Amino acid sequence: MDTLPDTMRFGARQSVTRVEDHRFITGRGRYVDDQAADGALWLAVFRSPHAHARIVAVDTAAAAAMPGVVAVYTGADLVAADVGAIPTPLMFQRPGGAPMTVPPRRLLAHEIVRFVGEGVAAVVATTRETAQAACEAIEADFAALPAVVDPTAASLPDAVQVWPEAGGNVVAAMSYGDAAAVDAAFAKAAHVVTLDVVSQRLVPAAMEPRSTMAEVDPKSGRLTLHVQSQTPATTRDVLAEAILRRPKDSVRVLVRDIGGGFGQKTGVYPEDGLVAYAAVKLGRKVRWRADRADEFLGGTHGRDLTSTAALALDARGRIQAFRVTSLGNTGAYLTSAGALIPLVLGPFVATGTYDIPLLHLDIKAVMTNTAPLGAYRGAGRPEAVYVIERLMDAAARQLKIDPCKLRKINFIKPAQMPYTNGTGQVYDSGMFAHMLDRAVERADWDGFAARKKAAKAKGLLYGRGVASYIEWTGARAHKERVSLHATADGRIVLHSATQAMGQGLETSYAQIVAQALGVPMDVIDVIQGDTDLVQGVGSVGSRSLFIGGTAVAVATVDLIRKARDKASELLETSVADIEYDAGWLSVAGTDRRVGLFEIASREQQAILKVDSQGEVDAPSWPNGAHICEVEIDPQTGRVAVARYTTVDDVGVPMNPMLVFGQIHGGVAQGIGQALFEGGVYNEDGQLLTASFQDYGMPRADDLPAIDTTLDDSAPCRTNPLGAKGCGESGAIGAPPCVVNGVMDALASVGVQNLHAPLTPAKIWQAIRDAQAAAAA
Repeated sequence: MDTLPDTMRFGARQSVTRVEDHRFITGRGRYVDDQAADGALWLAVFRSPHAHARIVAVDTAAAAAMPGVVAVYTGADLVAADVGAIPTPLMFQRPGGAPMTVPPRRLLAHEIVRFVGEGVAAVVATTRETAQAACEAIEADFAALPAVVDPTAASLPDAVQVWPEAGGNVVAAMSYGDAAAVDAAFAKAAHVVTLDVVSQRLVPAAMEPRSTMAEVDPKSGRLTLHVQSQTPATTRDVLAEAILRRPKDSVRVLVRDIGGGFGQKTGVYPEDGLVAYAAVKLGRKVRWRADRADEFLGGTHGRDLTSTAALALDARGRIQAFRVTSLGNTGAYLTSAGALIPLVLGPFVATGTYDIPLLHLDIKAVMTNTAPLGAYRGAGRPEAVYVIERLMDAAARQLKIDPCKLRKINFIKPAQMPYTNGTGQVYDSGMFAHMLDRAVERADWDGFAARKKAAKAKGLLYGRGVASYIEWTGARAHKERVSLHATADGRIVLHSATQAMGQGLETSYAQIVAQALGVPMDVIDVIQGDTDLVQGVGSVGSRSLFIGGTAVAVATVDLIRKARDKASELLETSVADIEYDAGWLSVAGTDRRVGLFEIASREQQAILKVDSQGEVDAPSWPNGAHICEVEIDPQTGRVAVARYTTVDDVGVPMNPMLVFGQIHGGVAQGIGQALFEGGVYNEDGQLLTASFQDYGMPRADDLPAIDTTLDDSAPCRTNPLGAKGCGESGAIGAPPCVVNGVMDALASVGVQNLHAPLTPAKIWQAIRDAQAAAAA
C-alpha cells in the first residue's frame, strides 16, 4: 500500500457540488451519438429470430442492391476475412476436472445461432434508416434446433446441447469448504432452515443505449474507436489483438461521457467490432446506435442464479454450518466474467457479515440458449448476499427469534478483525452490530407496531424487512495509473484510466487534487477515457475512488516532490529548504519563492508532468444495514415501500453527497429487482420481456424517501485514504431487505416463500392459494 504524508490533506468528508453537472444540464455532455456526422455511414444488425438453429443460407442480394447500401457482411464473410472472436478466459474446470470449452463469440453468427437476438448479418449504409430497412430485406434460411433456456433443465445429462464440444451444458464448476464436516454439523443441529432462492435475470437499462463509432486516419491508417466503455484500455487491446489482429498501438479508444454503465458496458461487444471492421474495410467513418430492442435482445443481462440453501443452528440460534448449491446461468456465450461471477465473486461474500465456522458451496455455471450474462451492479455479490439474508429472516421466523437479535448472535465481532471468511477472503474492518444498531435507531424500530396496527385498520398487510450486507470491491486489480500535469497557463490536468459513468469522479478527483495542491477546483481538468494518454484497468467493481483515488493522491505527492526539486535549482538552495504551499514553493524562512505554474513554464512543452501509480494492499469491504417497511393491499397484491433506512460503512467518504447519490440509485435498482424487474424467456427461447411494455421498471412514485446515514467508524485499512467502494452497495442490500419485508407481511396469511419479482399478480395469487390451503 502507498503511504501518504501525514501533513497532506485530500479533501475527505466534503459535500462539494458536482463539477460535471453544469455540462450535463446545459446540454453540453459529450456522448458518442453527439459526434458530428461528417458523412459517416451507419451500421445495422440483422438478428436471429431463433434461439437455436443451423444457418442454412443468408441471402443478402436484395439488401445489397438497395440504394444507399454500401456493404453487407455475414458471419461467413468475417470468418473468410480472418476476423477474430471476442476472447473468453478459460480459467475454470468442468465437473470431473476436464478443462473448460466454450463456443467462440464471433461478431456475427457462423453456421449456428444460439440465442434470439444474436447477430447474423450487418448492413452498412448512408443512413441509419436505410441500413435498418436493408436488414429487413435479408432472406435467411434457418433449420430450427431444440433450445434449452432453464439452467436446471440445461444441467441434466440428456439436455439439449448448446455447445456439443463441451459434452454437456455445465461449462464450469467450483466448490468451497468441507462437505463431510458440514453434513455432520447438519446431522446434529438443533434447527435446520432450508430455502429455495432465485435471483432472477435482469436486463440493464442505462439511460443511454450502447453506441459506437469508428474512423480511420487516411494517412497513418490508425483506427479510432469512440465507444461507451468502462474499461477503455482492455477494449482497445481486445479489439486490436483478438478481433482485428493488428498491433494495439494502431488503435485508439476514446470514451467521453457515458449515460450509465452498471457493469453492462464493460469490454467489447460484437457491434463494436463490426463498426471497427467496417471502418477499416471501407476507409470510411462508420457508426451504430442501439435501439432498446437491441439492448433487450443483444446486450448482456445480469443475475440469474438459482440456489437451494440451508443453515444448521444450535438451540440458541448460533449458526453451526451453511450449505448452498447453485446454478449460474451464463447464457449461450460466456462473457469475460460470465463464469467468474457465480463461481468466484459471489462466493467471496457468501457468508455475509456472519461468523460461520463451516460451509460448503457447490456452484455450477450452465450454458443456455439465452442472451449472455455479464456484470451488472454488484456482479455476484447481490446474489450471494440475497441468499444468506433471505435465510437469516427465514431462520428468525422459524426459530421465533427477533431478526436483529439472530443477526447479532452471529455477527463477526470487531475484535475478530482482520477476519478470514469461509472462502478465504480477509475482511480488514467492519462493525456490523454497530451498523445494525444505528439502523434500528434511525428506522424507529419500536414504532413499527403502531404503524402496523394503523395499516391493518385500513385493510392492509404490513411487514418489516432487515438486511445486513457486505461487499467485496476492487475487481482483483489493486493498482491504477494516472498522469498529473501543471501547465504554464495555470491549469492542473489529471489523466486517469478509470472511467466516469455517473459516479461523479471528476468531482471527487478534483477534490483530492485541490486539497493536496492548495489550488481552486476550477483550475483542475480531469480527463478520462483516452488510451493514448493513460492506460489502466478502468472502472469496475467499485474500484475507482479507493484505488483510482489513491493513484491521484500519490500523483499529487509526486508532483510536489518534482516541483520542489525544480524549485531548489531555480532558487539555488537544497531541496530540504523548499516548502510547498498553495501553488508556491518557498525557501524556508525567507520571502524567496517561485510559483508552480512558473516552474511549468520553464519545462519542455511548458508542462510539469508526473506519471504515477497507486497501489492498495487488498480489496475494500463496504458494508451496512438496511431496514424497510412495506404495506400490501391484499385485494390487489400491490406492494408499497413505506419506509426505507440505510446505515452504510463506506470507510472515509471523500464526498458524502456523491455517496448518498450512489446509495440511493443502488437502492432504487434493488427495489426494482425485488418488486418489478425480471427477464423471462419462454420454452422456445423467445424473450417475452423484450420492451418496457413487458419489463417492469421502478418509477419515482414507487420509491420512498430513503434515509441514508454514513458511518466511518471503521475506516478501510488497505488503502491510504481509508475509503471503501460505494457504487454497488445499495443494489446489494435492497433486494433481500424488501423481499424480507414482503415475506414478513405475507407470513400472517400463511405465505411461506416467493421468488422475486414480487409483482401484484404473484402476491395476489399467493394469498389466494394460502387462503385455499387453510380452508381445505
